[in-house]
Amino acid sequence: MPNNELNILVLRQFESAQSLAGRLFLNLHVEFQRMHASWLAQSGAAAKRGFDIAASFSLLVLLSPLFALIAILVKIEDGGPLFFTQTRVGQFGREFKMFKVRSMCLDAEQRLKDILEKNRHKEGITFKLKDDPRITRVGKWLRKFSFDELPQLYNVLIGNMSLVGPRPPLPREVSKYSLAHRRRLAVKPGITCIWQISGRAEIDFSGQVQLDVDYIETQGFWVDVKILAKTIPAVLSGKGAC
Repeated sequence: MPNNELNILVLRQFESAQSLAGRLFLNLHVEFQRMHASWLAQSGAAAKRGFDIAASFSLLVLLSPLFALIAILVKIEDGGPLFFTQTRVGQFGREFKMFKVRSMCLDAEQRLKDILEKNRHKEGITFKLKDDPRITRVGKWLRKFSFDELPQLYNVLIGNMSLVGPRPPLPREVSKYSLAHRRRLAVKPGITCIWQISGRAEIDFSGQVQLDVDYIETQGFWVDVKILAKTIPAVLSGKGAC
């Protein structure tokens, strides 16, 4: 809007505010704009949630034969449980139980302290190791194609997660966050995100945070669709898996 038109508009609003009726009209106008913005935000969230429910339920049904095959392979290898649950931090810092197919040996958590110094992420907040000795033979295959993440479709169905959003961190990771890092907790965490299709574990923590913030600032239905579409070839390629 040109400066002259803007000045005229401001002047008219100032003149209107000089009367009781004018002030009432301006207050109603501001309230209408506030309600309109709130409706747009809520309708977008409702659409995202509706899509999450429909897609996660459909995928859980369609992928049930794959789940059965994975369950047999995991049981054959070491006889341990199929699922691994872990406390993660979700939107606004709320903790929840995230589900994964177990891809590590039964004492993986106890052995973690012995390999922390080999962390590929030098900032020390997140932990990634290329050839983690705790991963089982079946687990290597599951992780390469992210099949171990499939149970998180249930987290999406019950509302802890979304299909697209920043990956949910561990509480010990969040305890090391700066205020800038905590911006990634502003939205519901997801199964896939921008950095999952841009290099996965090869991207360091700071790079992951920046990509998550970029997503939060530009998120929308079609942005999510594009990320989901790019996730399939990224996962099948196995590039950056860890």
